[in-house]
Amino acid sequence: MAQSYKSRRAARKLARNSQRNFIITLVLIVLLLYVTLTWILPFLINSVSFVKNIVTPSAKVVTTPQTNATLAPPVLNIPYEATNSGRIDIPGYATPKAKIKLYIDDEDKQKVDADENGNFIFQNINLSLGTNNIYAKTIDENNTESLPSKLIKVIFDNQKPTLTLNSPEDNKIIQGGDKKVNFSGKTDPGNAVFINNSQVIVDKDGNFNSEQLLNEGDNNFNIKALSKASNTTEIARKVTYNP
Repeated sequence: MAQSYKSRRAARKLARNSQRNFIITLVLIVLLLYVTLTWILPFLINSVSFVKNIVTPSAKVVTTPQTNATLAPPVLNIPYEATNSGRIDIPGYATPKAKIKLYIDDEDKQKVDADENGNFIFQNINLSLGTNNIYAKTIDENNTESLPSKLIKVIFDNQKPTLTLNSPEDNKIIQGGDKKVNFSGKTDPGNAVFINNSQVIVDKDGNFNSEQLLNEGDNNFNIKALSKASNTTEIARKVTYNP
């Protein structure tokens, strides 16, 4: 009988221990779920989002202005293809009192208002070295843009043109014979060449040859290469003719 009592007491003790362990385990599980939901899971979500934004950054939303095909585009007046100035004024005309926006290489540069006669001018416009693609648009009161004006390409070039003179050499003396001297040389293709302000023929490769009349005594010549951007390079030559 004593043995049976001890067995029952041990069973009750084991049951109490099991119940206590179950309660402790349950409490630990609840605490773990609370910590996971409150701290660990938000941290993991934020970390994944941060890494995703670094690897694949979200694309920027680009707002494209609406276009009105019935709105008359402006007309720009740029009478040259090249310039040696990095800053220019661009006049034009459009619908009277309309707003005009200037673009260079698709970048918005300046906005002005046309006067009551439709005239306008963009002032102090900066150019980039090389080719500048210039156009403008008319803008109405709803900020709707017209189709672009005719595209105008303007080259900004501030470099002096090359000019080499093969003949004659400086201080050349010609004794008797024809009172002439031949000038030959080379410049950049597309440049103009002048000898004492008279233009001479330049071939497609930039070569030129020209005979010049001489007076008795010293003859001073100025040879000038002129680029499309109005940059110049000059060479001086003196040729003496003795009969």
